[in-house]
Amino acid sequence: MRREDEECDEEVQVRRNKKSIAVAMMCQPIEEQPQWGSFIAGRSYKPRNKAMSHANLMNNYFNPNSVYTEEDFRRRFRMRHHFFERLLRDVQQVNSYFRQKLDRAGRPGFSPHQKVTIALRMMAYGSPADSMDETHGMPESTCLDTIQKFCDTIVQVHKDEYLCEPNQEDLNRLLRKAEDHGFPGMIGSLDCMHWDWKNCLTGWQEGFSGRSRKPTVVLEEVASYDT
Repeated sequence: MRREDEECDEEVQVRRNKKSIAVAMMCQPIEEQPQWGSFIAGRSYKPRNKAMSHANLMNNYFNPNSVYTEEDFRRRFRMRHHFFERLLRDVQQVNSYFRQKLDRAGRPGFSPHQKVTIALRMMAYGSPADSMDETHGMPESTCLDTIQKFCDTIVQVHKDEYLCEPNQEDLNRLLRKAEDHGFPGMIGSLDCMHWDWKNCLTGWQEGFSGRSRKPTVVLEEVASYDT
């Protein structure tokens, strides 16, 4: 009888120990895995040849006798070559992120041309960040950082000139220019376009669909003659 009681006490103690261990594990803080950047167990390392990607980009668009013409550059970058060079120079002067640095392995990181190109391509084509990894060899997390830093830097550099309200001198200049073209009293022209909204919520698609039967967003802009 005593032996049965001892076995029963041992079984109760084992159950208590298991319960204590489970409660302790539940109460321990869970270490959050970083979403981007740091190494995570189970995630494979992807070797990327940044130097080769940079050389291909330069050979395609920026070197003398490049593969693609100036017309190709303007269509794909949505701007002329000299304007790209101006943006490249401005962002490097203001934000050190766009200057080439060494990575943790001591090798050259992504070049300024690569970073600005990827930011412009994502905006011009609406390309997702992970597609840049396949075409330009830049990880998704780096692409997202790049486009955010690019937009913040452009606003910082050009807000005083392009994001300010027009003063009286500007209005007089625009009125004179419009009058010379036969439009007295006009300071700008209105234009609009329908932009396909491919990520429109299902419940909203009917309200945003017109004759094309696809959800679209109407973008309107008032522009002066020099923009």
